[in-house]
Amino acid sequence: MAGGAVGPVRQDSAESVRISCLGGACIGRLGGEVSGEQPPKWVYDFAEGSRDMRELLGGKGANVAEMTRVLGSDRVPPGFTITTEACVAFMREGHEPDGLEEQVAAAMRRLEETAGKRFGDETDPLLVSVRSGARESMPGMLDTILNLGLNDAAVAGLARATENDRFAWDSYRRLVQMFGNVAHGVPGARFESAIKEVKGRAGVDSDAELDVDALKTLVDRFQGLYEFPQDPREQLQHAIRAVFRSWTGERAVHYRRINRIPDDWGTAVNVQLMVFGNKGESSATGVAFSRDEVTGVPEPSGDFLVNAQGEDVVSGVRTPRDISELAAVMPEAHEQLMDILRSLERHYKDMQDTEFTIEEGHLWMLQTRNAKRPAQAAVRFAVDAVEEGLLSREEALRTLDAGALEALLHPHFDHGDSYRVLARGVAASPGAAAGAIVFTVEDAVRQARAGEAVILVRPFTEADDVAGFHVSKGILTSEGGKASHAALVARGMGVPAVTGAQVAIDLEHDELRIDGEVFHAGDMIGVDGSEGAVVDPGAQLLEPELDERFETVLEWADRIRRLGVRANADTPEDAAKARELGAEGIGLCRTEHMFMAEGRQPKMRAMIMARDSDGRRAALRELLPLQEEDFTGIFEAMRGLPVTIRLLDPPLHEFLPNLPELRAQVERARLEQGDDMEELEQLLARVEEIHEGNPMLGTRGCRLGILYPEIYEMQVHAIMRAAKSLDEPPLAEIMIPLVAYEHEIEMLRELVVRVSSDYGMEPGRDFTVGTMIELPRACFVANRIARHADFFSFGTNDLTQTAIGLSRDDAESKFMPAYIEGKIVDRSPFETIDAPGVGWLVRLAAWVGREAHPSLKLGICGEHGGDPESIAFFDMAGLDYVSCSPPRVPIARVAAAQSALAR
Repeated sequence: MAGGAVGPVRQDSAESVRISCLGGACIGRLGGEVSGEQPPKWVYDFAEGSRDMRELLGGKGANVAEMTRVLGSDRVPPGFTITTEACVAFMREGHEPDGLEEQVAAAMRRLEETAGKRFGDETDPLLVSVRSGARESMPGMLDTILNLGLNDAAVAGLARATENDRFAWDSYRRLVQMFGNVAHGVPGARFESAIKEVKGRAGVDSDAELDVDALKTLVDRFQGLYEFPQDPREQLQHAIRAVFRSWTGERAVHYRRINRIPDDWGTAVNVQLMVFGNKGESSATGVAFSRDEVTGVPEPSGDFLVNAQGEDVVSGVRTPRDISELAAVMPEAHEQLMDILRSLERHYKDMQDTEFTIEEGHLWMLQTRNAKRPAQAAVRFAVDAVEEGLLSREEALRTLDAGALEALLHPHFDHGDSYRVLARGVAASPGAAAGAIVFTVEDAVRQARAGEAVILVRPFTEADDVAGFHVSKGILTSEGGKASHAALVARGMGVPAVTGAQVAIDLEHDELRIDGEVFHAGDMIGVDGSEGAVVDPGAQLLEPELDERFETVLEWADRIRRLGVRANADTPEDAAKARELGAEGIGLCRTEHMFMAEGRQPKMRAMIMARDSDGRRAALRELLPLQEEDFTGIFEAMRGLPVTIRLLDPPLHEFLPNLPELRAQVERARLEQGDDMEELEQLLARVEEIHEGNPMLGTRGCRLGILYPEIYEMQVHAIMRAAKSLDEPPLAEIMIPLVAYEHEIEMLRELVVRVSSDYGMEPGRDFTVGTMIELPRACFVANRIARHADFFSFGTNDLTQTAIGLSRDDAESKFMPAYIEGKIVDRSPFETIDAPGVGWLVRLAAWVGREAHPSLKLGICGEHGGDPESIAFFDMAGLDYVSCSPPRVPIARVAAAQSALAR
């Protein structure tokens, strides 16, 4: 088929046979659970898995299994994974699926045999961690519990076996604290308050300085907050259930909404032999990246803490040390870690994010995953990896998140006189932002919804703060490092962040203190995540420029993609910017914006107020040179490239005063007998005459051109004059909007051709005529319309409204959030194309349009043209190009290349 359009073959949606999890309840797949005498295999030992089993074992389980194969059992603690299918079954049934308890018990016996210890032994107990592991990484959103297997008796046995009382009681304190928070829902603040009180009495600053008696006191205090189970097997059962339930927790659901992760995937559970970084000064724990996770520089980075457990590093409660310092503290372990990072990166062919523990000098690797990184680090890695021979260009392009590249096009601070650094911290997530200080997530959400730019300021962040990250322009914390929760989530969302800053944050009084200066809620502050600086809000934000590496990536993408990329631009400035960013033409130039410019509305209003065609033509003659000037500027910016110009589309009332306000003005004028009363009454009469109950489906688009042909005639005159004035004019593509009937475009095409002939311009050679497809009927009769059109441009914004029966403004502010929350839809259909519904209409129109007109050009000019997922759909549907806002042109170029590679 011409142009590669794909015929509309309906398929039953896979969603109908999946499991949909709604707030803990699940709808079963067709036919219910697998029946038969033998239950499914719910549990896999690490030695049985591989990275190819990600959907079943989750990302963490699959990678730990793969890492066991690559590094060997002397580097990876043994354990087993409970599958994502078990989680889904648990949520569907409300209890553990048949056979899970027995399979977990059998796996624990195998683990006991491997470790040479017994779970629940009171003399030298086997201890395990229970961690989540979704298919896609969700840092900090799901739950973890460490040191399972300890109780009041086993802690004494562990102390004797290790000859380290402090280690044993520190491990027990951590278990009781984490178990209470995760399995029983005791707020973390209650535990932290107790720790703060006990440290104060002991006169110490750090948890690591607490002695055995203080730790015993904390255990007693914590056990008073809830009933801690003494049976280790009961602990394990509760922990597994807690991880399953964390999948439907509020923070996890919110994170999935933001990152478009399906609710029906579920999470795996990983049970792993504990190794301990809190056994003293020869032990440590940390996070290490194979390259700098903020900049992408090919040097390992990360954080570690001596005498600590992993939660200490990622929680941000303690500020860790840079991984480079490990070389001086534990040189042998540091050298081994650097070798392992290089090996894992070569094996996975991607930047790696690892967790490790050093137990009395022995290095253990607990997990590895492809590192989440900001756009600049992703681009740096892609280019460096190709230069190093690690990846091909195609493989490097696949490592990029096209949507995240938008961060490279965001402003940064000018380091001139107005750039004043107030405090330094860790450059945790690049970018720059300024906004009003907020100290709570609730305030962040409320003020952001009111349109205010906010900076979320917290001592440290927790997983429950994710909603605040999503709406904030920047993040500032006084604790934590590059591997803290704040840093990980901010980088994943592309939000600038500074962590571990040299500031004091008092949440009780809502104060931020910096070197004697006090800031309150609502005060302005700046965050420079690239430099790790808190700056004066007066610092100037500069527009970004594409760097050399990003240009290299875009060159690769342009060689691979089939789909063209244009821009929506209404001014010469926008057109020039679009061309600079790689646009191959203009896919939508909206002429109504030109009439709304200052000084032009009175002329447009005079045309509307005219009582006959002659009066309108007289008013339009004044607008003609202005329109010609507009088109000339755009044509000059796009020399040699196609420019699609949409003739006037909105209803005429948009150029006149608001009807209720005008009526009030007239009433005041009548009461006051003002000089302008007669003029206002005439204006009111005209506004009432053209007023419509539903103007967006009324006299607009091609209907205007048919009722008032002189408007479209003037615009075509302006287009042709502008084109004739240039030595190298672009190909003008004249688009007739809102066509529903073939005779509409037939009549208006004749008008365009007739006016153009006055300038010696011929269709096909000097210009083309097409239509915007934005009505369902136009899709159904696209073959008839195509006989009179040279191109179709799908206006997916209006097509979505008319196909689904939505008013965009009302839907997105009223019921769409509830629809997303209730899983009626996964996301707004205005954000990503509704493939089964609106997308079906696009495919239908493309298919039957090209049946009637094989050389018909197909494009899309709605906002979906800049959405990577929608771009993949349009590529599959056989369209020739997408058109998006100028800043999203580079994103569309990469997304189109990734779609070509995927296909």
